[in-house]
Amino acid sequence: MEEEDLRLAPRTKAAELLAWAEAGGRAPVADAAVRAVLALLELGEGRMHDGWPELTSNAVEHLLYERLHLYVQPAPEQDPAAYGEAVRLLIDHQRAAKRLNAKRQERLHAEAEWQGEVAAGLLRRADLVTWPRLYTLLLRADGVDVTDEAAVREWLAAFRELPEEDRRAAYGAPAAAGLLDEPDDRGWGEGWMISVGMATDGARRLLEQGLMRRSYRNLAELTALGRPMPDELAGDFGAFEEAAARAAVELFGEWTVPGLPRLLVAEFPDLAPEPGQEEIDAYLAGLPEDPSEEQWEDLPEELWAGLPAE
Repeated sequence: MEEEDLRLAPRTKAAELLAWAEAGGRAPVADAAVRAVLALLELGEGRMHDGWPELTSNAVEHLLYERLHLYVQPAPEQDPAAYGEAVRLLIDHQRAAKRLNAKRQERLHAEAEWQGEVAAGLLRRADLVTWPRLYTLLLRADGVDVTDEAAVREWLAAFRELPEEDRRAAYGAPAAAGLLDEPDDRGWGEGWMISVGMATDGARRLLEQGLMRRSYRNLAELTALGRPMPDELAGDFGAFEEAAARAAVELFGEWTVPGLPRLLVAEFPDLAPEPGQEEIDAYLAGLPEDPSEEQWEDLPEELWAGLPAE
């Protein structure tokens, strides 16, 4: 498998954008935010031009409202507003490169400003958190050296040994510390865990699809260079899908704790359960057959889509 040919992992122009900002005397924007924004835009469904994403209202909304909160957990010293700032920096860069006119620049700036505020709020919502984001908060709170994968593994192993009620209580620690909002009235019970598992599974699959779609886009480059289509794209997709799955997990780690998502999937899946349809159906079956409006309020929002239409 020649991943260099498939170019699975994004090779963003974050360094170039940051250098441009510094040369222009602009206020600094967090490096991690710039890299995450450029990577997620590249893995979206928008077009790319010379390595830069094409900025549209839909692309900005898709990034800041629908995707960002699935993947990133800002470092303690980083303002969550940095992601909106990174988008606005990119908008100005694209205007300077004559890829946007003044009217579009102004409109996108306004949209990125308020969507960035929305994104910062979404990052606080406990019902939207994913397992890698949650465990990132727990690891940092316990003072674990998150740059040391062995230390992260050791902490996860110790956490696994705790009684289930203690683990569930620990999930509420970030809210108690003011890092997340409380999950409404339903608490940190089974419904919340199913919601987190579903969000995590969906986030990883979206990354895999984005990586594969990006590789297909880059086939035009290989063709232009007279190079043959990689075998993984020409017939048997098994190796290609496996490589995309691995790359997705590693990317997830870049935006939380390196190696953490891989550990949760490969070694500690019991600490980060991702329910299948059978578990979801069983949960729904345990709800009252004729629930009142108040009883339905406890059902995680993400599960409403699975209910039969009236």
